[in-house]
Amino acid sequence: MHGYSTEDDDVTAAPGGLLDLLRVAAVVLDSEGRIVLWSPESEQLLGYRADEALGQRADHLLVSPDNRLRGRELFAQVRSGDRWAGVFPLQHRDGTERPVEFRTMRLRDGQGSPHLLGLAADARTVRRVERDLALSHSLVDQTPVGIAVFDNDLRWVGVNPALERINGLPEEALLGRRVGEVLPDLDVDAIESRMRLVLASGKSLLDQQTVGRTAAHTEERAYSESYHRIEDADGRVLGLAMAIIDVTERQQAATEVAQARERLSVIADAAVRIGTTLDLHQTARELADVAVPQLADLAAVDVLEAVVAHGTTTAVTPDSYAEFRALAVAAGYLTDAIHAADPVGELAAYSPTRIITQCVSEARPVLVERVDSAMMRRIARDSHAAQTLRTAGVHSYLAVPLVARGEVLGTLSLYRTVNSRAFDEQDRILATELAARAAICVDNARLYGRERIAALTLQRSLLPPSPVGHERLDIAARYLPALSEVGGDWYDVLPLSRGRTGLIVGDVMGKGVQAAAVMGQLSTATRALARLDPSPAELLGHLDDITGSLGETIATCVYAVCDPVKGTCALSSAGHLPPVLVRPDGTAELLEVPGGVPLGVGGVPFGTMEQELPSGSLLALYTDGLVENRTKPIDTGLDTLTRLLLRAQGSLEATSDMLLSTLRPEPDDDVALLLVRTLG
Repeated sequence: MHGYSTEDDDVTAAPGGLLDLLRVAAVVLDSEGRIVLWSPESEQLLGYRADEALGQRADHLLVSPDNRLRGRELFAQVRSGDRWAGVFPLQHRDGTERPVEFRTMRLRDGQGSPHLLGLAADARTVRRVERDLALSHSLVDQTPVGIAVFDNDLRWVGVNPALERINGLPEEALLGRRVGEVLPDLDVDAIESRMRLVLASGKSLLDQQTVGRTAAHTEERAYSESYHRIEDADGRVLGLAMAIIDVTERQQAATEVAQARERLSVIADAAVRIGTTLDLHQTARELADVAVPQLADLAAVDVLEAVVAHGTTTAVTPDSYAEFRALAVAAGYLTDAIHAADPVGELAAYSPTRIITQCVSEARPVLVERVDSAMMRRIARDSHAAQTLRTAGVHSYLAVPLVARGEVLGTLSLYRTVNSRAFDEQDRILATELAARAAICVDNARLYGRERIAALTLQRSLLPPSPVGHERLDIAARYLPALSEVGGDWYDVLPLSRGRTGLIVGDVMGKGVQAAAVMGQLSTATRALARLDPSPAELLGHLDDITGSLGETIATCVYAVCDPVKGTCALSSAGHLPPVLVRPDGTAELLEVPGGVPLGVGGVPFGTMEQELPSGSLLALYTDGLVENRTKPIDTGLDTLTRLLLRAQGSLEATSDMLLSTLRPEPDDDVALLLVRTLG
């Protein structure tokens, strides 16, 4: 800060600051473009540990083939001495591409060799922080309330324009100084006494009166001050904020401040409560709950049917009907008016004359300051609903479109009943802000739902049908998609020559349609290769070559060839979890299949183990979604699976259902499961 030292200010080093929020990563490349320094934040950003990244060519490890030429050009530019700043896509360890914001510069070591320093952060996080800071700055600058921030030594840290006008002094004249040094004609002792009390206790003081003069006025003025201690997320005291109002004309100023605080509260509440999930219905409920009772007494969220049913957007023309699906209704108090809104979940079609249709067709808010009988008929869904709203006292109405990325998704309808004040222009602005925030969340949920359905449809279409009977084998299989995002898990049962059966379970790293598509290619290749009757290790070798040709793709799998006539099973693994074998004598073990690297790594041969498989043996192949729990070691899940298989009674179908319901009732990752029992 200006005019004083911060050497003893340990708060400046506390976590939770802007750099921690941005998670700024640092990476240093040598003159050949190899990674020589790799910060922990780089691992958070791109997924690679330091031992995986150090020594690697950055363009090979982090840049997709399509972007390598541009990446090398930028590297050469910075190596020559130019700085470069901008957004460049980098490959995450999980195979996805991330937009990364860079600030780069050339460094030289003691021998004069050039190095490149890159400071990087997730571009989406940077944009979000920029938007939030811009919004906060705009709100603080535009508010009529004077706002001051002090450090723990009661020195000025910053003021907003409103307080500059009240003080009659620019911010530069205040920074680093105490109140009495620049405004001696105020009641300095009382002000600083209150500040110390708030800093010590953490309890805010509101509407504290001070009378005195500032440089802006020759006469005494009355001021109302509110004091608040500022803490970070860990409870460390950062300083103190003060809100100051010239209350010489107190009543008008107090009204304006109350309204401003209420709107700020609604916006802050919305930022926390809207969009906590990617569920369309949940997002709609969150929007309705935020709107009442601060902004409206009754709120309804209706989304166009095309968005809900198909995940698409369809423009509503001024002369056409609009089909809506009611997703949420909320009231700030017990009222029959809530029953006048469209019942949640039901479909409603409205004519072009209705306010809600006008709102989406014109993509702009419609404010009805005073609702008369004629306007009520354009608002309510039918005459009975109109009478219910009149009885409840609806006197003002506001419809705001939900617009995201230029597409209209639906409407937020707001009603006032017990609140006697009619909606005004400030309410319209606030409602539009809420709707804009919510619309992005609604659209994200829409796009996510559409992609999940597409991925799940693709996934299921590529999986084999339920296994039919194979000679001397009883087989049951399950695929359970994650509740959040579909991945690339698969299984297959392959008839082979001489009465043998091939079994495979695999997992493509990554999520969504891309993972499902890669899974389909590997599944198809496995079926084709199995017809050539290779050994398990040979088949995995071919799959490894195929995976390597699919780009930045990695998959794990285990392949087994069961020969029930001989009572044996040959198994090979590509970095997959070990199968579980339950013998007829009631013992069980995790089979230690010779370790192999995942498919797509290349260059490492696969091993094969031969395992006796007497009649009555149970073999379980599965993906990590069945046993992995982020809060527990993987061994815990494997032990639980083994115990459940030992105690399993009844058919394999019943056993499969029992395993899924016990281990993964609400899976956060895909699950593929294959159970095989040898028959006499």
